[in-house]
Amino acid sequence: MRLTDSKRLAQALCLAACAAVLMLQPAAAAEPAQAPGPAPAVPGLSAVSRAQAPPAASPRRASFGRERPSTETAHVADWIVDSGDNQGLPFMLVDKVNARVLVFDASGQLQNAAPVLLGLARGDDSSPGIGERKLSSIRPDERTTPAGRFVASMDRNLRGQDMLWVDYETAISMHRVVTSKPGERRAQRLESETPEDNRISYGCINVPVNFFDKVISPTFTGTNGIVYVLPETRSAREVFGSYDPRDPARPRDMAQAAPAPGALRPMPLPLQ
Repeated sequence: MRLTDSKRLAQALCLAACAAVLMLQPAAAAEPAQAPGPAPAVPGLSAVSRAQAPPAASPRRASFGRERPSTETAHVADWIVDSGDNQGLPFMLVDKVNARVLVFDASGQLQNAAPVLLGLARGDDSSPGIGERKLSSIRPDERTTPAGRFVASMDRNLRGQDMLWVDYETAISMHRVVTSKPGERRAQRLESETPEDNRISYGCINVPVNFFDKVISPTFTGTNGIVYVLPETRSAREVFGSYDPRDPARPRDMAQAAPAPGALRPMPLPLQ
């Protein structure tokens, strides 16, 4: 065989081998690669709900110890602790319906509770200007203990007696039970088992002497505090804008700024 024929034979064998390789490659290799498609949708979930949401914070609750509060009292105390409405200050709840006061530290731990004497008349509002009137001019139907949220502080009245100012505007304070009029039987009213006879004052909140000395004074000396006087003719939700901490749809970041005490003015005489 001549050299030229050998070259031709080698070229033919090489071409045949290349053709065989091309025929053996899978058809898919000739197609361009496709990007992976989106993950299959989960039935019932929108794109927003599939996003990872932060877990809801567990509700915070007040601690009552052995005290058995009314439903409304427990509701307000739990709301205060969960929302931070007390702004890190000690606070107390005055349950007018059951004539009882509950004192808490800033974290919502109950410190103590006691019976109270309240305004003679039932109602949640004060007559305009009542804090500047003489006691003799205040009618029996005007002698209410107003409901609301008050920034309170220890002070002394014009007689030099220490007491807790609840509201300057209406001259409402919390003080030791007044026993200067034996006929009113205030001390005996505090000791009775029913709240029905605890309505006797001009609007101020009377507490047992020992309770004032051992609980109120130490808790509020050197600091402001918040006093929540629960309503008796309206709901707590209406008065305070409270919510149930157990409700999954409860508001978040609801802590309210504690209103600053009003400017000092000539101190009125408490209504007693």
